[in-house]
Amino acid sequence: MSVSIKSAKEIELMREAGRLLSITHEELGKAIKPGISTYEIDRLGEEIIRSYGCIPNFLHYNGYPASICTSVNDEVVHGIPSKNRILKEGDIISLDAGLIYKGYHSDAARTHAVGEVSAEARRLMDVTKQCFFEGIKYAKAGNHLHEISAAIQKFAESNGFGVVRDLVGHGIGTHLHEDPQIPNFKPAGRGLKLRPGMTLAIEPMITAGHYAVRWLDDDWTVVTKDGSLASHYENTIVITEGEPEILTIYQG
Repeated sequence: MSVSIKSAKEIELMREAGRLLSITHEELGKAIKPGISTYEIDRLGEEIIRSYGCIPNFLHYNGYPASICTSVNDEVVHGIPSKNRILKEGDIISLDAGLIYKGYHSDAARTHAVGEVSAEARRLMDVTKQCFFEGIKYAKAGNHLHEISAAIQKFAESNGFGVVRDLVGHGIGTHLHEDPQIPNFKPAGRGLKLRPGMTLAIEPMITAGHYAVRWLDDDWTVVTKDGSLASHYENTIVITEGEPEILTIYQG
């Protein structure tokens, strides 16, 4: 496994890629309301990304047909936008998006409520987001990768939720997916030692029921096997000499 260490110049480019993606997510979040189609969300997302002179990195990636992954309710990730998928009051939707800025990738996901949602859905979304922040407490030089994984799993399961095993986070840089893989659960071993300049996409994928998932016939959309709600929260970060820097959170 070869994990790239980014230079100060590369990190600066990734910082800008992250900033532009964070703005994209802010704008998409404002558009989420009952009656909008996932196709319209995808169109808007691509339009925003291209308006910055950037490229949507999901579009045609391994054949994926859209720019924004739109996953509704029991869909965990990789939902394909459709004119026929109309959001309704009480749904939750995760938007996973990324872009390429001057050859460098950013990647982030947010789960949104559509109007008023159930208390369970709200708690799932809140816990999923907090799983990320629990995990990055350990995203420090000298720590080991699987300390992040263990913290995410512990927080999710202590709240009664499931942690998806079949999908993981990843390194990121000049490619969307680089080494290392970053599970949201504690695997065997400690994982690699973290070093300044590593850039990682950490993305808890949490379910309200069992963690088992299955792929739909489109070969992309991943859903919970038991039909329970799923939530996804992701940011691109960089390991520094001190606290990790989150590259994809909107600063205003």
